[in-house]
Amino acid sequence: MPVELKAGDPAPNFDLPTDGAGRASLGKLKGKPVVLYFYPKDDTSGCTSEAKGFTEAGGAFAKAGATVIGVSKDSVLSHEKFKAKYDLGFPLAADTDGAAVEAYGVWVEKSMYGRKYMGIERATFLIDPQGKIARVWRKVKVTGHVAEVLAAVQAL
Repeated sequence: MPVELKAGDPAPNFDLPTDGAGRASLGKLKGKPVVLYFYPKDDTSGCTSEAKGFTEAGGAFAKAGATVIGVSKDSVLSHEKFKAKYDLGFPLAADTDGAAVEAYGVWVEKSMYGRKYMGIERATFLIDPQGKIARVWRKVKVTGHVAEVLAAVQAL
């Protein structure tokens, strides 16, 4: 049964490798809001739309003081290709061992064409400057999502 994080809960810490030989660590981001979004797979249609949306709104997120981080189980190399192909403007963290997807409760049973399998549920967590979860979006529909997240960041 996946963890069910909700607003007010402390955000689980993570320290993951990112594209560009970087690291994404929640502990190093204290004091600023963090938009942590989990997505199933690099370079698939919904994930590409979502990533492009966060990139297009990057200036507004930066103006609000927020850091955006995308997370999937793809490798750093896969992230680098995806980021370069679409000129994405934020780090993509590689959770290849699944520790962060488990901690955030987004590694779930999915079903496609009657086949059940484990995968990442598209979800976004807004983490406040104190490291607490301010808002959770689960089973995200890409259309309109970035605008909704941005409004929540601006309201913090």
